[in-house]
Amino acid sequence: MRFVSRILIGVAAATTVAIAAPVAANATVTSATSATAHSDGWGPYFSSDHKARADGHVSVDEKRSKYWYWKWVPVKKWVCEDDHKGKDKGHHEGKDDCHWVVKKVKKHVWEWRYDHFYKVHSTLKNYKWWGKRDCAWETFKIVNLDGSSYFKSFSNCSKYGKDFSFFGKNAAHIYVKVSTGHRHGPSGYPSGWRDVYHAAA
Repeated sequence: MRFVSRILIGVAAATTVAIAAPVAANATVTSATSATAHSDGWGPYFSSDHKARADGHVSVDEKRSKYWYWKWVPVKKWVCEDDHKGKDKGHHEGKDDCHWVVKKVKKHVWEWRYDHFYKVHSTLKNYKWWGKRDCAWETFKIVNLDGSSYFKSFSNCSKYGKDFSFFGKNAAHIYVKVSTGHRHGPSGYPSGWRDVYHAAA
C-alpha cells in the first residue's frame, strides 16, 4: 500500500538545498502558506491465531513553509591597493595594482520547506478476553526520513473494540504488528510487520 502523492518531492528538494548551502543555527520558519491533505485506509491485520484484529486509516497533511536562514554568498569586488602615504599605489608607481577580489558576505535568504504531518487511527479488537493471553496488542514501528525509528503500542483486554490514535511529522514508513498477550505486553502469535503508510517515492 502506497500513498500516491508528491510527499517526498518537496522534502528531497529542500534537503538538497540544505546540504549545498551552510545554514546558521538561528534559521527561522514562518507560518505554513499552503496545505494538501491525503488519507488512506490500512488493514485489517490479524494475529497469527486470529484472536486479535487491527485496522484503521492514516491521514497526512503536506504543509509548505517559508524557511529563512543566513547564507554565505560570494561577492566580486574591484580593489586597488594604497601605499603607506595613502596614495594609490598603482598611480604612484605608474602601474596598475587594482584587481578583482572575491569575498564572502552573509545574506539573509529563504526557501520553501515541506513538512508532512501524519495521524494514524486504529481500531483494535480482541476475540479472546478470558484465560491466558486475554489481551489484543498492536505495536507500531515509525521510521523517520532520517532513518531513525521508534515504537508505539496499544492493548485491548476487553471484548469490545477500542480506538487509538497517534500523530507525528515526516515519517518515511509506518508498520504495525498485531499480537495477543497478557496485560503487561504482547507475548505470542505475532502477525509480522504489516504496512500502514509509505511516503511516496
